[in-house]
Amino acid sequence: MSLVESNTPGTLIGSGRVALVLEYNGSRYHGWQSQKSGHPTVQQHLEAALSKVANSPVDVICAGRTDAGVHASHQVIHFDTIATRSFRSWIMGANANLPGDISVHWVGNVPDSFHARFSALNRRYRYVIYNSPIRPALFNETVTWNYRPLDEGRMATAAKSLVGEHDFSSYRAAGCQAKSPVRTIEFLNVQRFGDFVILDIQANAFLHHMVRNISGVLMAIGCGKHHEGWAEEVLHEKDRAAGGVTAPPYGLYFVGVGYDGGHIPSSEPGPSLLKPYYVGS
Repeated sequence: MSLVESNTPGTLIGSGRVALVLEYNGSRYHGWQSQKSGHPTVQQHLEAALSKVANSPVDVICAGRTDAGVHASHQVIHFDTIATRSFRSWIMGANANLPGDISVHWVGNVPDSFHARFSALNRRYRYVIYNSPIRPALFNETVTWNYRPLDEGRMATAAKSLVGEHDFSSYRAAGCQAKSPVRTIEFLNVQRFGDFVILDIQANAFLHHMVRNISGVLMAIGCGKHHEGWAEEVLHEKDRAAGGVTAPPYGLYFVGVGYDGGHIPSSEPGPSLLKPYYVGS
């Protein structure tokens, strides 16, 4: 059953706390969060669209803010509203007022205690690498192109040292504002499907640029620039300068959030461009 099919079109939703699932191509946006600069963001467009449907201002909170150029196949947000609309009206009304690269998939009422960010138990990302000598025209700015042959086996071996609870100071942005650099990676898998190399990572939370910095280190190992133990050496340095180049944003997808209570429907992790190459679990 798809997300849209999990409620009937006539189901009334609103007059309280509402959760919503959406996907977006982040290529032309300056990230998720609205900015005083006026640069286009996903949040800005979503709030404008929902406000039109609700006929009143709507402010949203997301499960995980994404940077400029980063995509999402399963972003979760919540908002409070006094408006009541049908399931179909929320989704179709929002999508009619959104750009073509942002799409709402599901909406439903949730308890007042639900918080898209603080109720999250874990978050999941996938980093998609197109590994070919020739740059991809059709996947431009939706995958990261690496022309050097990558050994996914070496990358997978190196990734094992990052699983578990660690101080990820070496893998966060220099300007990261998180109070603690300690995070717990629940799994980090590396697999190849044709020309695609996929990094699939889930953690209790992530630091700024953490996935992109891990991806940069693993790609450097995969192309033979560094040995398999380098990922762990970087980890123990606890110094961002030890970690090399941050991988581009285009290959990064926010693909899932875990919650208790069954309030948010689950879906097959994306992005959909990988089918049938990669379905995953």
